[in-house]
Amino acid sequence: MSLSGRLASQSTIIFGGRLFGAGLIFLVQAFIARFWGAAILGEYLLIIAAVNLISVAMPLGFQTIGTYFAAEYRARGDRRQLAAFMIRAYGHVTAAFVLLLAAGPALLGLLGQGGSAIAGHYVPVALLALATAMVYVSGGVLVGLKRPFAGFFADGIFRPMLVLTAFLICATAFDGPTEGFDTMLWCIALGSVVISSVHFGFVVAAVRQVEARVEPRAAEWPRWWRFAAPWVMVTLATDFFFDIDLLLLANLLNHEELAIFGVCTRIFALVSFGVAAVYAVTLPDIFESEAQADRTAFHRKVGEANVVASLVSLVLFVLVAIGAPFALLLFGEGFTAGALPLAILCLALVVRSAMGPASMVLSIHDRPWASLPAVLLGMGTLAAGNWLLVPAFHLVGAAMAAIIAISAWSVALWAIALRTAHIDVSILQWFRTRRAAVPAE
Repeated sequence: MSLSGRLASQSTIIFGGRLFGAGLIFLVQAFIARFWGAAILGEYLLIIAAVNLISVAMPLGFQTIGTYFAAEYRARGDRRQLAAFMIRAYGHVTAAFVLLLAAGPALLGLLGQGGSAIAGHYVPVALLALATAMVYVSGGVLVGLKRPFAGFFADGIFRPMLVLTAFLICATAFDGPTEGFDTMLWCIALGSVVISSVHFGFVVAAVRQVEARVEPRAAEWPRWWRFAAPWVMVTLATDFFFDIDLLLLANLLNHEELAIFGVCTRIFALVSFGVAAVYAVTLPDIFESEAQADRTAFHRKVGEANVVASLVSLVLFVLVAIGAPFALLLFGEGFTAGALPLAILCLALVVRSAMGPASMVLSIHDRPWASLPAVLLGMGTLAAGNWLLVPAFHLVGAAMAAIIAISAWSVALWAIALRTAHIDVSILQWFRTRRAAVPAE
């Protein structure tokens, strides 16, 4: 099967799995609110938010670069260096977990959160953070080793199934919501540890299949840190872009509008995973071509990925434009006001896909810090756009500010990659390559 065909098929399966898992999570949240009340749901969402933030910090950025280094060491046949990278990444998670158990409760007390829901369920929170961080690291490595299904399905499918099962059991076994919720958290925490352990087993099995034809050498930890440090900031600004945006909008939108926009951003994040799945499938091939100094194959694979991602983006935009009013109606009639802003946000996926994976290409060429000016430009544009557009246009203004910021960010990254690495990662390169490949009549 051609790369384009494999991209379309595998990314569709990954995106479908993510949709299935997200649907289960939404179902659980609706059940919690209906059976145990809004207050319990609020505690659950607070705990999950804390777990997500803690788990992202625990690997110290190594989860963001695992795909790149796993693909590089696999292509070179350097299993020893890959094993050293994994020991360092999982070591960060383990050390952070020990620190979390030792100093976390005292820190919550100093912050005045000693009586919060997080403090009241601290051990399950710590176990959930440990399991989630492990899955982040394992998932990145497995994607780099050309096992995208194993990389994504632990968090995308099996964790949501665990959450739904734990809720159904606890809701049936306990009459009181407090007892049921407490037991559910323990079940989810312990079950997540089991899932992350099995996931880690897949990583170990996959690493054993990597060749060890390179002579032993010292661990490249300075290089790992050079990549990981800027990617912490890049990941924060990308994966948490709309979390930052919601904080910026807190004083510009009323509570109802903020809630509507928050729902739109969550739907957008889910839709955008369809594009991310395309690059997850193709990045190992791109890394391998670069490691083998095959520039022709590198350009071809980047171009094909951009074309498939752009087509997926256009399809998703059409689906969202048609289905958004009906999907938002599930949250209440007032939420249908978010249909147009959500459609505008989804146009940003088209722009981002057309400009290509510039940040990753800069990292491949050992220029990971070069992405930061574009990140700062995007954040500055977002703040300025909100200040200028939101007071006059409210939700539409917020969506316009976001798409302008994402577009400025994407174009800036493309220009930086073109100037510093002398590589055009945009979809235009694919069209130029195709035109050059057609013989003149």
